[in-house]
Amino acid sequence: MKNPAAVGGKFHDCPSGWACDIINNNNLKALKIEGSGLERFQHGSGETLQTSIASAYADKAPWFGYYWAPTAVLGKYPMVQVKVSEHNAEAHACNGDADCATPKASAYPPSKVVTAASAAFTEREPEIAELMKNVSFTNAQMGAILAWRLDNNASYDEAAVHFLTNYKEVWAGWLSADAKAKLAAILK
Repeated sequence: MKNPAAVGGKFHDCPSGWACDIINNNNLKALKIEGSGLERFQHGSGETLQTSIASAYADKAPWFGYYWAPTAVLGKYPMVQVKVSEHNAEAHACNGDADCATPKASAYPPSKVVTAASAAFTEREPEIAELMKNVSFTNAQMGAILAWRLDNNASYDEAAVHFLTNYKEVWAGWLSADAKAKLAAILK
């Protein structure tokens, strides 16, 4: 793939004022994008950023920019992550500062997701607390569920049923044999 900056075009970026605004701008400075023919276009809202992806997909047009996962839009439209550099914690921290004197290219770090519960909850609901220790899924899986929910104007409860019905290989490892058998009987 050619360097997008070398061929011109547009970098669809997050709205002004978002944390990604500062980080992405510093990454673009570090990559010496200014004057390259690549225009940084900041959307006015998250909704217009989403719409730009949907429109490009419908038009079979190229789209280059910043987006995060898991989200319905990335669950619905197949995108390819462009890896510009590895994550560098020191560079990323500086890039998050609007006054960073020496921006350096750095990928975003993966976000850590944790499940937390109060002691009172785990004492009152030990089986649910044990289940939640096992719950794990990928960004792609969550994105697909969110996209299904959006496309079907479904409630979160309906999305949960869709997940349980269509992703048995994912949730099967979360449950005890007894719980798995009970849930399988309900889903028949």
